[in-house]
Amino acid sequence: MDRLACFGNDPSDKPPCRGCSSNLVEPYIKCAECGPSPFLLCLQCFTRGFEFKKHESDHKYEIMTSDFPVLEPGWTAQEEMALLEAVMDCGFGNWQDVAYQMRTKNKEECEAHYMKNFINNPLFSSTLLNLRQIEEARTADTAIPFKPTDDPPRPTFDSLLSRDMAGYMPARADFMEEFDNYAEWDLKDIDFVDDDSDILHALKIAVVDIYHSRLKERGRRKKIIRDHGLINLRKFQILERRYPKEVQDLYDAMRRFARVVGPIEHDKFIESHALEFELRREIGRLQEYRRAGIQSFCSAKVYERVKHVREDERRKRTMLVDVLQYIQDGRACQQWLSKQAAIDAGITPVVTTITTSATGRRSAPPLNLTGLPGTEKLNDREKELCQVVRLVPGAYLEYKQALLNECRRQGGLRLAQARALIKIDVNKTRKIYDFLIKEGYINKA
Repeated sequence: MDRLACFGNDPSDKPPCRGCSSNLVEPYIKCAECGPSPFLLCLQCFTRGFEFKKHESDHKYEIMTSDFPVLEPGWTAQEEMALLEAVMDCGFGNWQDVAYQMRTKNKEECEAHYMKNFINNPLFSSTLLNLRQIEEARTADTAIPFKPTDDPPRPTFDSLLSRDMAGYMPARADFMEEFDNYAEWDLKDIDFVDDDSDILHALKIAVVDIYHSRLKERGRRKKIIRDHGLINLRKFQILERRYPKEVQDLYDAMRRFARVVGPIEHDKFIESHALEFELRREIGRLQEYRRAGIQSFCSAKVYERVKHVREDERRKRTMLVDVLQYIQDGRACQQWLSKQAAIDAGITPVVTTITTSATGRRSAPPLNLTGLPGTEKLNDREKELCQVVRLVPGAYLEYKQALLNECRRQGGLRLAQARALIKIDVNKTRKIYDFLIKEGYINKA
């Protein structure tokens, strides 16, 4: 940029000659040893051997000229700069005025050269044209433009939106309940007076320093919450569910380390492991094809279709075994078989209530947890709860973690809050809530 800037047409753009103080006309001489400010001489002073202060006549020198082609023969560097300046001054497409300002080329030559080298040539497209604009934008000292924003939400206390935002108030950029919310109590009775002893004064200063450290910890926690997008917990959980179960477990395990890295680095780490999981699963699928003797993707499609049919048949046999295990009633089994036959035939089955003469309405059989993901993470009492409530282990673990987090944040949990947090059948929510209370996982508010 500095080299091109010296090739302007206006002589006043260049500093004067150090010898005779005249305006420099190309070609002229630049000392290669004197600096940092350039030491420039006209040809007449250079031939006389002009010396000044540290500059001597035997110093190395450079001949400064713009009379050489850059993009194509017939166009010197000085003419290239003059063309760009004329286009900026007169506007793109006004080739008559551009040629008048250049004086050395006509309008057809200016248009053809500009379109060829600065518009249709991807290597030089708009590069030189934007050099001066980029330099001005970089060095400009202008005010930041004002951009109006929407009014931030103001949720009322203990509303559903307030709970979803963890008590965050965007209008104040603050939380309803701060970390170490009663830290100010230690300062409310402190008063610095002139007759305090040195020990008492130092003790008060120490209390103020402790309070400042608590404020720093508040700010640090707020920054983590804002940077990682943890204000809207429900939205964060929805985004988390897009990962496979294995990646979700890794996400839970690595969440504690998010405070020591930035949000972008943490997301890149999780995304890289999600990609690794997808690659491993794809490699496993290809290895399965190889073990089955499949050598083309056409055969793989047939294999997958037959595999799904086989798994559906196996699942139906498993369901029949479950029904025969828990329902020792021929009529109930016959109704179940009729229902499955209607489903297989594509007919909407008629919903019938399975009843007995002794007990009236019969309850649904317990859920068989064999082979379901997450069963190994449950203890015996939790397995019994999932069987009775007919809740898959993965969903139970997710609901349990959500209730534990809310109880830990609020210091207690009510049944109404639990029902607002997990949107399932209210009777199932009550059973899960009562179970967690009984086992000591959570406590009532």
